[in-house]
Amino acid sequence: MKSLISLIVFLYTSTLFAAATVGQAAPTFNEKNQAGETAKLEDYKGNWLVLEWYNEGCPYVKKHYGSKNMQKLQKKYTKKGVKWLTVATSAEGKQGYVAPTEAQAQMKKAGMNSTALLLDADGSMGKAYGAKTTPHMFVINPAGQVVYAGAIDSNNSANPKTIKKSKNYVSLALDAGMKNKPIKVVSSKPYGCSVKY
Repeated sequence: MKSLISLIVFLYTSTLFAAATVGQAAPTFNEKNQAGETAKLEDYKGNWLVLEWYNEGCPYVKKHYGSKNMQKLQKKYTKKGVKWLTVATSAEGKQGYVAPTEAQAQMKKAGMNSTALLLDADGSMGKAYGAKTTPHMFVINPAGQVVYAGAIDSNNSANPKTIKKSKNYVSLALDAGMKNKPIKVVSSKPYGCSVKY
C-alpha cells in the first residue's frame, strides 16, 4: 500500500512539474498578457518563439535588464519576426509577482521590447515547462517544437561585465535555426533565482 501511495505521489508531482523537452512539442499554455488578453501557444504557430522567465527583483534578471542586454535581444529578434514572451511566474505575495493592473507599467519600467508579458501567478505555465530560474529560456520553432532550453548564456555570474565574453545560447539557437542550420547547443543548465511558485 505504501508503495502504491508513493507511486501516486510521484506521478502527481511529475505531472505538476513536467518539463519542456528539446525535440518534442512545446507544452501548451493559456495565460493573460499585460493587456488582459489571452495568449495561447497556438497563437504563435508558424513563428519562431522565445519564452523568457522573469522576476524584476532577481539579480540575474537585473544583470540582463540593467545592462539592456535583454531589451536589445528582444528588439533584434522581434524585428526579424520572432515572437518573444516574457513570463512572470511569481505567486501573489512573493518576489516578482506582477499584478494585472501593474503589468503594462512593469513592461514600460523595464523597457521591455518583448511581444508580451504573460502573467502566470498560478504557476501553471512555469510548471508545464519545468521553469526553474529567472531567467530560464526556451526557443520554439515554427513547427511548435522546443529546440533550445536552458540558460540565456554561458556565464552564470550576476555580474553584467561577463555578458560581452559570454556565448548567448538564445542568439546562437535563433541564428542557426532561422537559417535552417543545426543548433549546436540545444540545452544547458539554467542559472538565476529560483522561480517563486
